[in-house]
Amino acid sequence: MTNSVSHGSPRSPFGGGSDVDRLTATPAGVKLGSLDLIPDGTARNFVLEMRAGRFHGFVVRRGAQVYGYVDRCAHMPVPLTQQLDAYLTPDATHIQCSWHGALYTVEEGRCVGGPCVGARLLPWPVTTIDGMIVTVGEDTE
Repeated sequence: MTNSVSHGSPRSPFGGGSDVDRLTATPAGVKLGSLDLIPDGTARNFVLEMRAGRFHGFVVRRGAQVYGYVDRCAHMPVPLTQQLDAYLTPDATHIQCSWHGALYTVEEGRCVGGPCVGARLLPWPVTTIDGMIVTVGEDTE
């Protein structure tokens, strides 16, 4: 399978293609890059171009641990951020939707504040192997 990884760009959730056309999963074993790409306590957007379509996701780093999610709010099918890589609250304790203020836990993607309490972000299984961030198959996580 041919895949390419890029760092995304800000976009309007209301233009540039339908959310339905976006993929919500990636194959296992895709190397996203070095863990050093994401400073500790921050998040980074990734866009994967695959034969089946385009995947938009992001990874949050906490120390050596990484947490990946599909870049789509659980409240409405829009990207979480209006500014590139601005997924976290200012104190970096939660993921925040910049459109409606929904707050999600970093570790589980569970909404704990805003219009969708109890809902969850779609997980994007990722891990680190030898200092590289790599996608993981859902059945092997």
